[in-house]
Amino acid sequence: MISIYHNPRCSKSREALQILEDNTNEFSVVRYLEDTPDEKALENIITLLKIKPIELVRKNESIWKDEYKGLNLTDKEIIAAMAKHPKLIERPIVINGNKATIGRPPQKILDIL
Repeated sequence: MISIYHNPRCSKSREALQILEDNTNEFSVVRYLEDTPDEKALENIITLLKIKPIELVRKNESIWKDEYKGLNLTDKEIIAAMAKHPKLIERPIVINGNKATIGRPPQKILDIL
């Protein structure tokens, strides 16, 4: 099953959702700002993406700049920050089985469909 971690206010996320609608019949939409993934789910997403936790952080968000920038955080602390403040999670994320990608640019999700 394909899932998209989606923020409807984000143009890249809307573009990725349109790509899914155009290319597949079945997928689920996770509005991660409302249905925030817990730390275990974020660890799983990061593993599927094959990245370090810091690579999933939106570093230009004011929450990051005000509360975390410049701190020497462990991976677990970074994941905890994203679970506490889901606005910090990069978007959109598309997961297809054991494959995942961050849809930046949105066309990148075609690689895992």
